[in-house]
Amino acid sequence: MANSPTEPQFFESFDGTRLAWREMGEGRPVVLIHGYFSNATINWIKYGHAAKIAAAGFRVIMPDLRAHGDSAKPHDAASYPPDVLMRDGFALIEHLGLTDYDLAGYSLGGRTTMRMLANGATPRRAVLSGMGLEGILHTAGRGHYFHNVLTNLGSFTRGSSEWLTEAFLKTTGGDPEALLRILDTFVDTPAEAIAAVEVPTLVLTGVDDDDNGSGEALAAAMPHATFRSVPGTHMSAVLKPELGAAIAEFLAA
Repeated sequence: MANSPTEPQFFESFDGTRLAWREMGEGRPVVLIHGYFSNATINWIKYGHAAKIAAAGFRVIMPDLRAHGDSAKPHDAASYPPDVLMRDGFALIEHLGLTDYDLAGYSLGGRTTMRMLANGATPRRAVLSGMGLEGILHTAGRGHYFHNVLTNLGSFTRGSSEWLTEAFLKTTGGDPEALLRILDTFVDTPAEAIAAVEVPTLVLTGVDDDDNGSGEALAAAMPHATFRSVPGTHMSAVLKPELGAAIAEFLAA
């Protein structure tokens, strides 16, 4: 096991694509999946969330999604079939031999977590953060937004939402062509599949985050979910220590 979060480890996913992950801590495994345009380091390590969760007694496993971070960023359409991120998540769990684990994600990572839950993942507990009901039921909405950003880089008014999104892309060193392909992989999760999830789940969003719809509505749509808010918007909640603290508290309960 790697205890240093600074050094990535690599494995080959179901289709041979080389994907990276990092680890921190020891104890019960929890897989944390980052958001779109981001990576494991920025989403989980930089602002202390991973360290806080590790300190609660967890082996924190943080993949870089396909087309993100230190993972491969292919440009061919064949590398981005529907639900490929969900399949990559299962491939990592299989590679690590995890049978008793927890699962959590932020934004796109939250949606990926839901796709895994809807397709047979059985973690002890799950966390859907930075995600609301609309972002699970109808993925095209945010997909259109990001398609606009990625195909019109450099054209946005300073300070606009699109300009801020592009600025974040620059800080992460993202590959626009590969990230554009990710949009082709989004799959809606129907209401009946959400209602069938039996895993105890925390839905966690910034108090001013409505980018993906209502977190409260998402929790209400699941039979064993609770809702909690933390300070911040969709972008700024990741910077707040309350995010990692809430995840750690829920998983350790």
